Amino acid sequence: MEERVFWLAWSQVSGVGPILLKRLQQHFISLSAAWEATPNQLREVEGFGNKTVQAVVEKRSKIDPEKLLKQHLEKNPDFWTPADAEYPRLLLETPNPPPVLYYRGKTQLSENQGITPTVAIVGTRSLSEYGKRWTRKISAALTKQGFTIVSGMAEGIDTEAHDACLEVGGRTLAVLGTGVDVVYPPSNRSLYDRILNNGLVLSEYPAGTQPHRTSFPPRNRIIAGLSRAVLVMEAPNKSGALITADFAKDLQRDIYVLPARLDDYQFHGCLKLLNKGANAIPVEFDQLLTMLGAKPVADKEDFSSLPLFNQPQIDRSQTPIQPPTPELEPDLQQVFQTLTTEPLSFDLIVQQSGLAASVVSSALLQLELMGLVTQLPGMRYQKC
Repeated sequence: MEERVFWLAWSQVSGVGPILLKRLQQHFISLSAAWEATPNQLREVEGFGNKTVQAVVEKRSKIDPEKLLKQHLEKNPDFWTPADAEYPRLLLETPNPPPVLYYRGKTQLSENQGITPTVAIVGTRSLSEYGKRWTRKISAALTKQGFTIVSGMAEGIDTEAHDACLEVGGRTLAVLGTGVDVVYPPSNRSLYDRILNNGLVLSEYPAGTQPHRTSFPPRNRIIAGLSRAVLVMEAPNKSGALITADFAKDLQRDIYVLPARLDDYQFHGCLKLLNKGANAIPVEFDQLLTMLGAKPVADKEDFSSLPLFNQPQIDRSQTPIQPPTPELEPDLQQVFQTLTTEPLSFDLIVQQSGLAASVVSSALLQLELMGLVTQLPGMRYQKC
């Protein structure tokens, strides 16, 4: 209880954020001991220069930690600090866990302990029908497999992920960039109420905190920190979902990306994740479930039309004998060998060939002109 008081007290000191607080705890063993430290002792901690130390000295003289806790509880009755056993374990393992994590709704201890798996689903506010459709299907399917869905309750992808999870009776966590008592956007009032009935809303900001553009990027680190993996469903180049993915990369969490057309601006951020060394993986449903420790779903037909989702397995014993492969240039040969007599999506061809998308596109065009490949609707290709 004593440590809990001092996590709260230290969180009130301007200039001392989550990273410095973690350093304080490691240096002094306890934040109560750090509260009593002299200025010279504080300067021994990395990041505590004269300006920060002076701010600490001034703030400590004005705060009675016990009185602060009593006053704080009047407006913020439910919160965890890293000193509490209920503090989410996955989040606690990050470099900058919130010193105070406020919550509303129904808690689940197994979730906090990391026993119940959690997966973040994030994306753009201006979603397409394609992004909406697959967000809902993936969220519902993961929920049925026992996963808790984490998102930010923003318009668009976040809203669809939460809603689809609740629709099939699952639990979902909404991490807000406001106080837990402030609904933003206001249009999500009904969704907010449903989340309170079967999940949690979480925030590092105290009650009454109104939305501000500077509050949302930091909350994305919490979304990533609470989750085993992050699924970026649809994101243009400038998207908060990419910030979440960056945090996930730093935390060495798995990142999955919904594939789409290369000329679709709404997915340029997803392509960026795949191409810029973020260790992002194109979504393939069975692979996703396996890597997350769940069993693949038995009913696969719902995912058969999505590129990279359960592509049809060819029974080679029933495949007709193919004529000898013609002599082709190396890139053309590699793409041609990737193709089969069954239609394959462009994205899958890129993935399986290991070549750049531009190289594959050029090769397919040449193979088509040579009469070796046929293009089908939906950017699908097959051997003639």
